[in-house]
Amino acid sequence: MVKSIPEDLLDLKRKVVKTIQQIRPLILPVFHVEYQSGNIPVIDLSEHHNEFVNVDINDVHAFSAAVFRKINETGSMAGIGRYNENRSIYRRFKLFQGEEPRIVHLGIDLWIKAGTRVFAPLSGKIHSFKYNAKEGDYGPTLILEHTVKDVTFYTLYGHLSLDSIENCQEGDSVQAGEEIARVGNFPINGNWPPHLHFQLITSMQGWKGDFPGAASIADRIHWLNISPDPNLILNIKTLTT
Repeated sequence: MVKSIPEDLLDLKRKVVKTIQQIRPLILPVFHVEYQSGNIPVIDLSEHHNEFVNVDINDVHAFSAAVFRKINETGSMAGIGRYNENRSIYRRFKLFQGEEPRIVHLGIDLWIKAGTRVFAPLSGKIHSFKYNAKEGDYGPTLILEHTVKDVTFYTLYGHLSLDSIENCQEGDSVQAGEEIARVGNFPINGNWPPHLHFQLITSMQGWKGDFPGAASIADRIHWLNISPDPNLILNIKTLTT
């Protein structure tokens, strides 16, 4: 059964989306490497994808090589993983299993080489951070809190390098354009090919240093309303917002 969405969460989503749309020209890139152009390839991990049918995705070395082969073939520096994508790939991790497997992606993935510097798109402060070390999880994770025009929302950065969170302190201020982290490598990053999972969150729901990055089909609408399309901030032309 699909959960009903509390009106206060729907109202908060509307306020956050409207606020971000108003300041969108002022939002800075999360990488200094080009990732916003229409030439960046999409790394399709959807339920019916066939790009990796001959790749053993349980072998992170082979999986990573396949991802970056596609990126390199297009002459790009990065690849894009879509928001609201139904990903059969999550079924290989116990982390996403349950009565209803969590297979719907709630963020955008930016597939890019390990060590790439990550920058804050907006000013704010460190809400929380954590090393989520389970297989398939975020690995080192940072969450920023932003308040714009009296509206508060959050951005999550997953699959970072471990040193990205070593000197973090909750409440520390962060300026737009400031380096906040680096992209991590496997196995520290949850044992994924190097990438940044970027997620927009309207309400932390009591979570700290972690937040669901995938939802079940039944709960899809509920979680998409708490985590709206992060392309509002990333502004990737390959995607639509």
